[in-house]
Amino acid sequence: MADKSKVAEQYYSKPPDLGKWESFRMFLWNSETGQVLGRTGSSWAKILLFYLIFYAVLVGFFAAMLAIFYQTLDSKMPKWQMDSSLIGSNPGLGFRPMPESATVESTLIYYRANDKGSVLKWASVIDEYLEQYRKKGSGGGEAAGAENRVPCSYSTGTLAEKQVCDVPVENFHPCTSANQYNYEQGGPCVFLKLNKIFNWTPQPYNTTEDLPAIMPEDLKHHIKTIEGKPDANMVWVSCQGENPADVENMGPVQYIPGRGFPSYYYPFTNKEGYLSPLVAVLFEKPRTGVLINIECKAWAKNIQYDRYERRGSVHFELMVDRS
Repeated sequence: MADKSKVAEQYYSKPPDLGKWESFRMFLWNSETGQVLGRTGSSWAKILLFYLIFYAVLVGFFAAMLAIFYQTLDSKMPKWQMDSSLIGSNPGLGFRPMPESATVESTLIYYRANDKGSVLKWASVIDEYLEQYRKKGSGGGEAAGAENRVPCSYSTGTLAEKQVCDVPVENFHPCTSANQYNYEQGGPCVFLKLNKIFNWTPQPYNTTEDLPAIMPEDLKHHIKTIEGKPDANMVWVSCQGENPADVENMGPVQYIPGRGFPSYYYPFTNKEGYLSPLVAVLFEKPRTGVLINIECKAWAKNIQYDRYERRGSVHFELMVDRS
């Protein structure tokens, strides 16, 4: 009689040969082992629980780091200012109207004075930019902060905590929207602005004692006529042709409403409603049909000038055609 206590020997049996479709079906669902995609339900539960806890801890860690990081920032004031920042303490000069975004590398203002469509194209670009200056809002939407703007002069005195100086562009005649910025008359207006640097305060050339040698003679003479007056506290502006031929072709210019940016607009401290002051440069009679290279500079003791790096200056080309 056989001994039932002995375990019967078991031999390895070759798994049945399955086709590709049958193997794939068994991978999706094995009815014998209860596996789905090669894992049992408890195995899937364990691995899902692991990744749930892992990513929850990861998200919590980065959320905590961001919360700590944002505690070090001020929404109204940059942490790094002036020379400690990437921008530095030397403001650049910008101009409007700018060419279309499709030709972003170009700085050419070209139009035909006898073509209304050409004139309106540039006038609309300036209108769009100056829209923010014309808003006199009631405290909401895009006009938020406009109610903080007040008329300023050198005799205004200290502004209230939330007040900023207004820039009355409607008084820049003939560089106004109603006059299409004088483009149809062949004497276009180009608007200059000083780029904003937080807490930067200009150190004006308000006497003739320390004027730089490269400053244009007409600007030196202008400073001499108002030396010692409050009006001399300006970031001065000058525009000249880059080459002798450009100087001759550019013709006379006017600076509206004045020869620079008044010092009472500074420093910029990110108050709501603040707008950079503007100077409209009216090119009275530029030679038509000729490309004119123009360089405009900002002048203050703490503005360094470098033509090649475009520090303290801006370059653009102007071409007025009447054909």
